[in-house]
Amino acid sequence: MDKGIEIARGKTKVLYEVPSSPDQLVVAQGDAITAGDGARRDEIPGKGRLAAQTTSRVFRLLNLCGLPTHFLNGGEDDDDNEMLVRRCSMIPLEVVVRGVAAGSFARRHTGLQRGAILVPRVTEFFLKDDANHDPLIAPEEIAARGIASPNEIGAMSEIARLTFEILAHAWRHRDVLLVDMKVEFGRLIGGENQGQLVIADVIDNDSWRIWRHGREDQMLDKQIYRNLDPVDAEALARVKAAYEQVADYVGNFPAMRPGVAAIFVDDARMVDRANEVAAALHTFGIPTARHLASVTVTPGYVLQIVSQIEAGFARPIFVAIGDQTLRATLDGSASSPVIDGNDEPHRIALACAKLLAIDDSAMFGRVMLAQSNARSEMLRVDALLQQQLPPGAVIA
Repeated sequence: MDKGIEIARGKTKVLYEVPSSPDQLVVAQGDAITAGDGARRDEIPGKGRLAAQTTSRVFRLLNLCGLPTHFLNGGEDDDDNEMLVRRCSMIPLEVVVRGVAAGSFARRHTGLQRGAILVPRVTEFFLKDDANHDPLIAPEEIAARGIASPNEIGAMSEIARLTFEILAHAWRHRDVLLVDMKVEFGRLIGGENQGQLVIADVIDNDSWRIWRHGREDQMLDKQIYRNLDPVDAEALARVKAAYEQVADYVGNFPAMRPGVAAIFVDDARMVDRANEVAAALHTFGIPTARHLASVTVTPGYVLQIVSQIEAGFARPIFVAIGDQTLRATLDGSASSPVIDGNDEPHRIALACAKLLAIDDSAMFGRVMLAQSNARSEMLRVDALLQQQLPPGAVIA
C-alpha cells in the first residue's frame, strides 16, 4: 500500500500516514504476541498476516451490517499484512462485552458460576493505561474526566453490544461460543462525517475469547498463549495453528447468502403498494421480484411463477398482497415461507429480513441495527415530547 512516515507504534501494530490522503492511515500488523501488558512477548512468524486477515474480515462483516467502522479495505495476503482505514482520534478506552462469565469477570463475581451465560450482556469500560493494568472505569467517571460524553458512552455501549451479537451469531454457525470481546472507538478526524464515533483499532484473535463446542478446554483464542508453560517452539506452533483456524473460520463471515422476496399482487390497483414494500425490503438489501397474478383469473400462471422462483433462487420468500385467497394459494403451493403483504411495509420487510437472518450474519446484523435505531428514535421523540409539555402537565 502507498504509505508514508510512521506515526505510531504499538505492541503488535504500526500506523503509517497515507501521503495522498491525510484522512487515512495504513495499519500494519506485526508478528508479535504479548500478554500481561507486554510482560510476556514472543514472535510467531505469520501472525501478522493472520491478524490482518481476521480483522479485515470482521470489519467487512460489520460494514455490511451498517455499523460505523474506520475500515476501508485491505488485510488479505496480497496486502502485506496492511489495512487502509480512516484516521481517528482514539478514545483511550476498551469496551468489553461479556456473554459468558469468564476471565476477570468471573474472578470479580464469585457468586456466579464460571461459564454461566450472561443475559442481558454485560458491558464494561476499561481505561487504556498499561502502567496501571487497564483499570475498570465507571461510565460516570468517564464523563467526569471528559474522556467521552454521556451520549458517546451510550453509543459505545450499544454499538459494542451489537458487534458482540453479530459476531456471536456468526460464531454459533461454526459451533463456536463467543464468550467475551473488546472493541475500541475513535472519532473521525476529517472527511465525510468528521467527528463521528466509529469502531476502530483492530478486532482479531487477541480481542475475544472463543470456545469451540462451548467448551473452555477447546479455546481458540489468545488465552492459549497466556496459559503456556513453558513457552517453546512447539507451544507457539499450537498457538499459530489456532490462529490459522480462526482466520479460516472468519473468512466467510462477511459473505451474504443470496435471497429474494417475490411480491405477488392480485389487482393492478395494488402495484403502488407492491412498490412501497419493495422499497422497504431494499433498505435491508433484499432483492425483489414483483408479479401481478390473480388466483381467480390466472391460477396456472401463479403456480408457474412460484415454481420458477423456487427453482431459480436458493432462499425465496413470498409476499402476498391482496385477497387472502392469494396467500392461501401461495401457502399451499410454495415450500418457502409466505408473508402477509397487507401489513405495514416496514413490518413486512423486517419479517422477511428475520427469516433470511437465521443463517446470514450480515442480514442478522442489519435486523439488529434496524431494531436499535427504532428504539433510539422512539426515545428521541419521547424526550422531545417531554420538552414540549406545557407547565403543570402530568403524564398519565
